[in-house]
Amino acid sequence: MKTIRVRITAEELEAKRISDILERAFEDEGNPVTVYEASSDGKIWAAEVLLFDVSPEEAEATVRDRVGADAFAAPLEAEELPDINWVEKSLEGLKPVRAGRFLVHGSHDRDKVLPGAIGLEIEAALAFGTGHHGTTAGCLEEIDRLLSLREYDNILDLGTGTGVLAIAAALKARQIVLATDIDPIATQTALQNARLNGASHLVRGFTANGMDDRRFGLYGPFDLVVANILARPLMKMAKSIGEKMTQTATLVLSGLRVEDGPRILFAYRCQGFVLDRRREKDGWLTLTLVRGRKLA
Repeated sequence: MKTIRVRITAEELEAKRISDILERAFEDEGNPVTVYEASSDGKIWAAEVLLFDVSPEEAEATVRDRVGADAFAAPLEAEELPDINWVEKSLEGLKPVRAGRFLVHGSHDRDKVLPGAIGLEIEAALAFGTGHHGTTAGCLEEIDRLLSLREYDNILDLGTGTGVLAIAAALKARQIVLATDIDPIATQTALQNARLNGASHLVRGFTANGMDDRRFGLYGPFDLVVANILARPLMKMAKSIGEKMTQTATLVLSGLRVEDGPRILFAYRCQGFVLDRRREKDGWLTLTLVRGRKLA
């Protein structure tokens, strides 16, 4: 798959503002966006977005079209990246991440899993979710908390990515968890990681666009759903998610910026959910909502 990096450089505040614009412009397609220091003195920063299966010229035109003139006093360049597994490359040397009772680690850190912890070995793959991102870590902490409070009958990990959340819930609860994603590569990755972690008998999965697939009926209705996606898709799916859940249910939502909170809460309040817990981590928001009961 051809990968094109579109890179915009500016001073720190402007680069971060451009990064926010890029995330809003490309979040529906799941194109990775990052912002980082680009000079040794910290004065120049870079905001980048990756686009796939287009030419550098097409990628540049797409970014300019999506973002408009608002960000382009800053220099912009587009280039094709070498055919390297950039996800695997980015995971090299990452330290294990502890989230509640869970420890997310690579194969080289298996010995870091102490007695009493639940190790989640996640290999590099073309899917989101390694535990190092604030949204994934926030969801893991909430899964650990929720499954320590009570039992659930039917659990869904919606937008599973690497499958780390589904595997965590399955190993903690020792029960079947459904993992779905719009991306077939993510679904395949999740099931592979479930096998790697000895949870293949507990994690079921299939590829589905949203919640309209008839196969959800074989597993639901769900009384616990974890959806670590993005704000806009979560807004669009509020009604369909609510319809697939029981009348006494718990919903964990993440992939959210802090400023997304009010509109997400409004959308799910219309489905009968109320806020139970709000957690911020590294500028990202994880919301736990309940319908028909209080958790504690």
